[in-house]
Amino acid sequence: MRGVSSLQPMLHGQKIVVVMPAYRAEKTLEECFLAIPRDVVDAVLLVDDASDDATLAVARRLGIIAHRQPENRGYGANQKTCYALALAEGADIVVMLHPDYQYEPKLITAMAAMVASGVYDVVIGSRILGNTAIAGGMPRYKYVANRVLTALQNLIVGAKLSEFHTGYRAFARRVIETLPLAANSPDFIFDNQMLIQAHAFGMRIGEISCPTKYFEDGSEITFARSVVYGLGVLWTSVQYRLWRWGLARPRVFSDRRELKLESASKTRPAAT
Repeated sequence: MRGVSSLQPMLHGQKIVVVMPAYRAEKTLEECFLAIPRDVVDAVLLVDDASDDATLAVARRLGIIAHRQPENRGYGANQKTCYALALAEGADIVVMLHPDYQYEPKLITAMAAMVASGVYDVVIGSRILGNTAIAGGMPRYKYVANRVLTALQNLIVGAKLSEFHTGYRAFARRVIETLPLAANSPDFIFDNQMLIQAHAFGMRIGEISCPTKYFEDGSEITFARSVVYGLGVLWTSVQYRLWRWGLARPRVFSDRRELKLESASKTRPAAT
């Protein structure tokens, strides 16, 4: 593959693009990249969020299609760039994979196939299904917080997902084109906003059990930021309920054209 994989799409004639929002991933990127299934994925795009390590150099050596943000913009903002670039690349299905190797890349085939089948618009890799999170090293306080927040969000939003907080997702192109992603946070809450937006806009969401790995070189956020994140995702759920009741008009649930991502931004970072 060396950045670009098979000569033609292998799943129902649809182009599969993997995006990797990266920050300080030099120690894990290569192992993660080499585990990506090369008979399915057509292209891998990495956007480095102005890391101060050798993430970009490793990506170049591996032949990944790599871009670099001119300054650190945050996890959510980096994803917006990833998705805009994937649309410009002609992706029919986009899979978001963290380069810290916390999630199993081999499941890209199954996740993309679930979208390519036309049965689902969004597929998430759940660390909770299969009961492997603790065995994979997820800290117990994070596991408990995940279960509590997910239960509350399911109650407020009216969903039945096993997890709202996984960073492993596959999307049909129309999901990225339809959702008002430009209205979302530039920080970690972006993932949660996007998933609730998909629910709000009637996208069909499927799940697959995904083992997880927690280790020293994996990405982590501090306890304080975790608390801010938890409050933020609950507020997003409350916003959804108020919007559904017609009591509020949050930008994150707007269908305004200017809040949708452009497939080719003039300000996108240059490929390296």
